[in-house]
Amino acid sequence: MDDPQAEREHRVTPLELFFDLVFVYAITQVTQLMSHDPTWRGVGRGLLVLAVLWWAWTGYAWLTNTLEPEEGRVRAGMFAGMAAMLVVALAVPHAFGADAVLFGVAYLIVRLLHLLLYAIAGRRDPDLLGAVLRFTPSATIAPAIILAAGFIDGPARTALWVLALAVDYLGALIGRGAGWRVSPAHFAERHGLIVIIALGESIIAIGVGAAGVSLTPGIVSAAVLGIVTIAALWWAYFDVIAVLSQRQLSETSGATQARLARDYYSYLHLPMIAGIVLFALGLKETMEHVREPLATIPAVALCGGLSLYFLAHVALRVRLVYFIRRVTTERPGWIGPGRLATAIGMLALIPAALALPALTALVLVAALCWALVAWDVIHYREHRIEVRRVRP
Repeated sequence: MDDPQAEREHRVTPLELFFDLVFVYAITQVTQLMSHDPTWRGVGRGLLVLAVLWWAWTGYAWLTNTLEPEEGRVRAGMFAGMAAMLVVALAVPHAFGADAVLFGVAYLIVRLLHLLLYAIAGRRDPDLLGAVLRFTPSATIAPAIILAAGFIDGPARTALWVLALAVDYLGALIGRGAGWRVSPAHFAERHGLIVIIALGESIIAIGVGAAGVSLTPGIVSAAVLGIVTIAALWWAYFDVIAVLSQRQLSETSGATQARLARDYYSYLHLPMIAGIVLFALGLKETMEHVREPLATIPAVALCGGLSLYFLAHVALRVRLVYFIRRVTTERPGWIGPGRLATAIGMLALIPAALALPALTALVLVAALCWALVAWDVIHYREHRIEVRRVRP
């Protein structure tokens, strides 16, 4: 008899895509939060909110990777989680203000529903149930701290958010991956789709920035350059990195596989998503001021966001090389200088973005992104062909 789990291994269910629609809206709200408070404090709060939302989303990604999300009770629980997450997303713009308590209550419900559904998944799997029990303290304490922060004003509220994130992200290290289950193709596909969702936020930023203004040649040029840059970001991730990481995840099992999935996807994809969100913020401001130099925050967001995106790629490659050297006999090759050089180059473009018209800065950003793509295609031609030829 065919294994239904093996069949499910290669696809994300419609319910998961439906669930992700709420996360799409939440990411848009994060960009709006930073846009409405274009200060270092506003950007910092936006990144804190993004980290909190990401941990909730990645928890549900692990959940639906473990059990069938469209089974009766689980489906009802997913719908309830969607409703709670929608309230969280609605409260994002004022998560550090008037809606802090509402955000905390809704977020706590999202996390408790996640644990409830995992308890259902672990009924017939003692190892998984043990892993869930080890995970439960941090998964309840962290959202409770965020709720408590809603009743406190000033810097103490931000400090409690930082503490909650530390509890959450460090709590996942307990148990060293023992008991968790990973279906590699499904897991990689789910995270690839969330990268596409984040890139879609950049496209939305183009539309928001162009709304209510005349479509002058400068606006149209900025829009085209924006989509050209987003295409380069897509290429940089999906051409080889996404394929290679799925293959390596498929070639291991047990706790080692769970640790690789945790580090590579749950941890190291966050700075990549954060970089895209920052880029979207800078792109929105570029659309609104194509003929003027960008202010400090938008300039840092535009160039620094892309620098963070490519630095995350470097970290992903380092983690993968470390894994290959430890558990396989395969030669991992070099990490390569391309993405690190591009990340440094993006930081070097910040002064230009502060001095030159925003449209010119976007031209330089797009050119640097596509220079990296050209480097990959030419310099790693044989390796790229080999990776894509044997892709799962």
